[in-house]
Amino acid sequence: MEEELEALYKQCVSELNSIGILDSNIGTINIKLSKRNNKRYGCCKQEEPDKSTKYYEKIRNRRYLRYGKFNKHTIEISKWVMQLEKSIIKNTIMHEIIHCFPYCNNHGKEFKKYANIINEKLGYDISRVGNKKEDYEKSNIEYRENINYKYKIICNKCGQTFYRQRINRNLTKKYRCGICEGKLIVLQEKGSI
Repeated sequence: MEEELEALYKQCVSELNSIGILDSNIGTINIKLSKRNNKRYGCCKQEEPDKSTKYYEKIRNRRYLRYGKFNKHTIEISKWVMQLEKSIIKNTIMHEIIHCFPYCNNHGKEFKKYANIINEKLGYDISRVGNKKEDYEKSNIEYRENINYKYKIICNKCGQTFYRQRINRNLTKKYRCGICEGKLIVLQEKGSI
């Protein structure tokens, strides 16, 4: 599985080089399988911040120190993603590579700019969040929801359902739906599907 991941990563890098979007100033990137069994598709861990790109971000009454560029990145892809169709795996890898670009640590303007360029020129479907159920269906694999859960959360706007073992007590105040940014409502506690 590691060899397949490495080969797909190299394909993504060569595609980015073919359109001239991969900059040598992004630092080193290591890619590996995640050791934990995650719900997420993948993540990009950043180390060694470039001190010259330091800035402060104000959120409400607090200021947070941020860095726009990092010199070392580790991309982790979840093992369950490797069972899916190659196009979905490459889409996930490409999403995480974008996080390695300067000022793309989040899903803000810069991330969306690069995602749109890659989607347009290379035919990818990079988005902020993935749809696990759709991706399983595209890969002809049976999708089973989480059997046991404590909390069932539903989006008030689009009806997307989330199942969680634990939740932040401020979930309905602080967080929104990742798909449509609608309000979240805790519908059921201590149930099973």
